[in-house]
Amino acid sequence: MTQQAFASDAPSVAAQLFGSGLIGVREGLETGIVVMILVAFLVKSQRREALKWVALGVGAAVAMVVAIFVGIRFGTSTVTGLAAELTAGLASLAAVVIVTWMVLWMRTASRSMSGELKASMSRALDVGPAAIVALAFLAVGREGVETALLMVGYAENTSGSQWPLAGLLIGIAAAVVLTVLMYLGAVRINFATFFKYTGALLVVVAAGILAYGIRALQTADWLPGLTQRAFDISSWFSMSSWYGTVAAGIFNFRSDPTLLQVLAWILYVVVVLFLFLRPVPAPARTPRAPQPSPDTAATP
Repeated sequence: MTQQAFASDAPSVAAQLFGSGLIGVREGLETGIVVMILVAFLVKSQRREALKWVALGVGAAVAMVVAIFVGIRFGTSTVTGLAAELTAGLASLAAVVIVTWMVLWMRTASRSMSGELKASMSRALDVGPAAIVALAFLAVGREGVETALLMVGYAENTSGSQWPLAGLLIGIAAAVVLTVLMYLGAVRINFATFFKYTGALLVVVAAGILAYGIRALQTADWLPGLTQRAFDISSWFSMSSWYGTVAAGIFNFRSDPTLLQVLAWILYVVVVLFLFLRPVPAPARTPRAPQPSPDTAATP
């Protein structure tokens, strides 16, 4: 690629790197926090010998996630025509469902996640190495599967570009560095603020993936309304311009969406953002038993 060609593609590359990098940082940091909690618990409990079983479970989960991503993303690369549109549409919708569930789940589960992981590790230590490996595998694999499916849906409209994968790896690398620095006490992050803003941005990204999936299913004739446009601004909004490539690269925006795409996008953003941003109810406190007064306690 010549320097001039790269310069003309720079906005598209930057957009793809930003969107996938955001996914990598957020999902990688969620996974890193899980691993950090497990490692810190074992170190403080003087059970360092169990760290190798955690590493084994984490490694197996990473291998599974890579296999899922490669199997879905590249295993379907030979599919063409309407079958390719159908595959892309279904993969996109699956990604949206899982991401939505995980974003909403993290909103309420983050408060109790540390305690639950520590309690699970304590029980796993009593059972043996297999239980420790399984705990680490499931805890990391849950986050990883979400990342893999989200990346498949995100990368489907990039025409074979490898920049989304590069952005994901850069984001994950940054998350690993942040996790290590947090474990060492060198960096402190307000997780509530971080997950609030990145979660809201991911909701908008997921809405774009939803719209893309709907368009693919309309093209495959699984959904109606392919010729019914909500609007068409292609006469003045160039998708090949820097702003068009940024909008398409991050949010899957197109200048001539169908009516069903727009309605689905609006409904998804309104409903999911409402559920995500509403205040989390405080956990109910267990009432304390009344303490006897000194006079009552002294009475035989």
